[in-house]
Amino acid sequence: MFSKQEYKIRMNKTKQKMLEYGVEVLIVSNPSNMCYLTGYDAWSFYVNQVVIVFVDEEEPLWIGRGMDARGAELTTWLSASNIIYYPDEYVQSTIRHPMDFVATELDYRGKGDRKTGVEMDTFYYTAKCHERLEVGLPAAELKDAGGLVNWVRVYKSETEISYMRNAAKIVENAMQAAYDKVGAGVRENEVAAAITHAQIYGSETFGGDYTSMVPMIPTGKYTASPHLNWTDKKYKEGDALTIEIAGCYKRYHVPMARTVSIGKIPDYVREAGKVITDGIQETLEVMKPGVTAEEVNSTWSRTIAKHGYEKNSRIGYSIGMSYPPDWGEHTISFREGDRTILEPNMTFHLMPGLWFDEFGVAITESVLVTDNGIEQFTSFNQEIYEKPVVQSI
Repeated sequence: MFSKQEYKIRMNKTKQKMLEYGVEVLIVSNPSNMCYLTGYDAWSFYVNQVVIVFVDEEEPLWIGRGMDARGAELTTWLSASNIIYYPDEYVQSTIRHPMDFVATELDYRGKGDRKTGVEMDTFYYTAKCHERLEVGLPAAELKDAGGLVNWVRVYKSETEISYMRNAAKIVENAMQAAYDKVGAGVRENEVAAAITHAQIYGSETFGGDYTSMVPMIPTGKYTASPHLNWTDKKYKEGDALTIEIAGCYKRYHVPMARTVSIGKIPDYVREAGKVITDGIQETLEVMKPGVTAEEVNSTWSRTIAKHGYEKNSRIGYSIGMSYPPDWGEHTISFREGDRTILEPNMTFHLMPGLWFDEFGVAITESVLVTDNGIEQFTSFNQEIYEKPVVQSI
């Protein structure tokens, strides 16, 4: 997906971070970080697999299941000698564990007594993984380095940004597909199917990938909870729904959310939507290099407070390359206390939705921080969409 030179730049930045963290060996379990460093891309993260970076060696190791080794050869820039695989007897075994194999390999290479970073809070590094490494590497000092590669990833290259621009076109097409399909008498799952088709079809010039999260399209009172999926119920006149989806190109995501009303938009939904769009406009105007994530959140809070509203959850987070179950980078969040300074080539999902006891309204934008301000990845109409109800004759 990238030039070998770009991968080497990423490796060097990762090694610099390793020195800051005080680790000589880094065991990477997060598939997003594995792909970022090596290019490895496969739906194999349901078994244990790692990329291991050595601060004093040029190439990392890929260690995974035997049947996935060929995939590593085909998708990474690594030499064949640095692609190591464990036999199938380690897969979901009650006797042995893949981290036993990893520990043996590190010990064999003379790295068994190093200061070793592990990704303690990643979805894919379990308590069992840590236990087996502690047993297999008794002389090593295991340290939490969970955000190390993630923080390298927050600065996007021109190629990464171009991929995200493609993802933006995909999410616009997918949202339009939802608008075209939704309506009274249509089942929720049919809208989800239309979205998914558009996400994977992409465009006439480039295709789309599967996204890290499924379409989240709650309806009616269920919009009070933003992360609900679809059912097979039919929409009816008067229903309002929120649609949060993403476009994905070469694993790079651009999310977007919009709100739809089937028939006339209820006044209370329209009011909340106006508060959100006004807040988005004022918030985007202050986003530029030198501003902190906390200041972005404060701008939003002040804007909606003028209308008598408040929101306690964060209003955005960094985005980029990702695998299920999340499209966030797990680094910067727009909320009180996050004093990270915005810099050029950072990318974010600004998600200032409002959720109440009986309904919610979601309107979001994904943005790129430029030298002077921000670039919105999409230009899709933010206003709540009123889908006409076709009367049967």
